[in-house]
Amino acid sequence: MSRLGIFVNRQTLSSSEQLTALIKCRDAAESMGHTAEFIFPVDINRIPKLDALFIRANTDPMNATYVASRIASLYGIPVIDDPASIQICSDKINMYLHLMKKKLPIPRTVFPSKREIVPEYARALFERLGTPLVLKEPSTSFSARVEKASNVQEFMRIAKRFLRLSDWIVVQEYVPSSFDWRIGVLNGEFLYACRYVIPAQTFKIQASVNGHLVYCGVESVPPEEVPSEIIDLGIEAGKAIGRGLYGVDIKESNGSLYVIEVNDNPSLDGGEDVCYPDVYRRIISYLINGDQYADTLSYMPSRMDSYMGEARFDPSTQNVLGSEEPLAYRIDFER
Repeated sequence: MSRLGIFVNRQTLSSSEQLTALIKCRDAAESMGHTAEFIFPVDINRIPKLDALFIRANTDPMNATYVASRIASLYGIPVIDDPASIQICSDKINMYLHLMKKKLPIPRTVFPSKREIVPEYARALFERLGTPLVLKEPSTSFSARVEKASNVQEFMRIAKRFLRLSDWIVVQEYVPSSFDWRIGVLNGEFLYACRYVIPAQTFKIQASVNGHLVYCGVESVPPEEVPSEIIDLGIEAGKAIGRGLYGVDIKESNGSLYVIEVNDNPSLDGGEDVCYPDVYRRIISYLINGDQYADTLSYMPSRMDSYMGEARFDPSTQNVLGSEEPLAYRIDFER
């Protein structure tokens, strides 16, 4: 019998769906002969006494979840999400560069720096990547600070707002689709699949529309109904980040696939697991069986360079970080 900690916070307990998911996780652990206890931020000193830790609160390198993950890692306690995955997935530039390094298909993407953001540069981006463009603030989550710009004026207004929080932003070509595939990946293996049906009022899975939050619909999809290339791409994208638990968002447009994001701490409270009743048992088994546990520290960038130009990836040519142009946000993956 092992002792599993489930790290939660006040936000985790803010809805009945989240509470239900937590109880399912606890019940799964107990049905496997383990004990499960909820760990709140004030209980963080209890982590060294656990055998495994499953973080179910919004992760960020600047909040208590990262501290909890680091404590577990320092004590050799298997943890989801591990510190490296939190760091990578909480910074979209870092995350996209890991996908680029593996030459995985993503929308055409650039990372302009603060000093590059001028109307002439924005106009050139529209000519190169098309209209509209999607702008993202690198630390965003849950579709916050992800917006579309259809002209230079909109671009400048959004970019200046995002640049109050970051020295760089992400700019991507717009890939239209009525839904995103979400592929759950655990330790480099397929875990579950669902569709996030995008609300008609927006292009994101979650948005504020006229002062009201609208959410995507969630359709759990059995594995035999998921195209194999979608599953394969999800697995490869997850492995590009590490060996933990990830939710990979994929769009399909005009016969091409694009990885939109890789998320650590993927949601499991929206019905994602309807067709996969063993999801929590597999996660807990992975955590408790230490011989299967692998940290992702080997995927950590050894250093980040400051401004040097711009980085890009063109899926049509498979060109990654073109050598003819300097890099705006370069990560050295060699240790």
